Amino acid sequence: MSLDFAVTVRDARVALRAVAVVAGALTLAGCDTLSSLNPFDQGEKYEMKIVADVPAEKIYDDGLGRMKSSDHEGAAKKFAQLSKNYPYSEWARRGLIMEAYSNYEAQKWEDAITASRSYLSKYPNTKDAAYAQYLLAMSNYNQIPDVTRDQARSEKALEALNELVQKYPNSEYVSDARNRIQIARDQLAGREMEVGRYYLERRNYPAAINRFRAVVAQYQTTRHVEEALQRLTEAYMALGITQEAQTAAAVLGHNFPDSPWYKDAYALLQSGGLEPREESQSWISRAFRGLKTVALGQ
Repeated sequence: MSLDFAVTVRDARVALRAVAVVAGALTLAGCDTLSSLNPFDQGEKYEMKIVADVPAEKIYDDGLGRMKSSDHEGAAKKFAQLSKNYPYSEWARRGLIMEAYSNYEAQKWEDAITASRSYLSKYPNTKDAAYAQYLLAMSNYNQIPDVTRDQARSEKALEALNELVQKYPNSEYVSDARNRIQIARDQLAGREMEVGRYYLERRNYPAAINRFRAVVAQYQTTRHVEEALQRLTEAYMALGITQEAQTAAAVLGHNFPDSPWYKDAYALLQSGGLEPREESQSWISRAFRGLKTVALGQ
């Protein structure tokens, strides 16, 4: 071995011993010394803690307590914890329906809708499924705007209410649902009438007829159908389609003989030398065929 090589090996060993000494010193100095040497380790120090699980019954009772004190939003948060802490348990199921109800009481409609849908998805055949469907329907129903605005919410409410009646016909919520179905349908018909009048005033008769036709064809049991038939008489007369005008007036008179709208339709026809006369093949006649007057007046 040459002298130069021996010196190099000796120097390397000395350097390694020096590194070992420094490393040992750093270890003895503890984490603070290491952290001070690392410019990227200057964040917050975390201490590991073990948090005891809160019993599901206590979380549920806390939610009920908040409901009693009218803290509906706080109650909803408590009930939501059950699904997180005790998934797939009976407590999670009970908590979810109560979460939907709490959000409904808090008028947090979208949160109530989300929780109700989640319940129906997870527990469709349980005893509270009908109530979840009712909460879903009513959360949409309570957001129905006036007839001058878009009625997408009315359509959602009507869909959910119809589903309640169809899927849970024996539930205690069906009677109320049927009443609200009629109101939602009336709202949708009212929107069609609002737009139809708009077109009629601007003499856009084809567009007006399409709107009034929707009322006659789809919403015959609403309070708007009488006016719709009179407006059809008016629009068809303006276009010179007298046969349809006469049919609209005749159907109106047959089903609502005492209606002031029939008197207007009759007078309009007479001003043109015509009288109400039903054409059996008209779409108006077909729409009303078999429909009882009693049902129309409900």
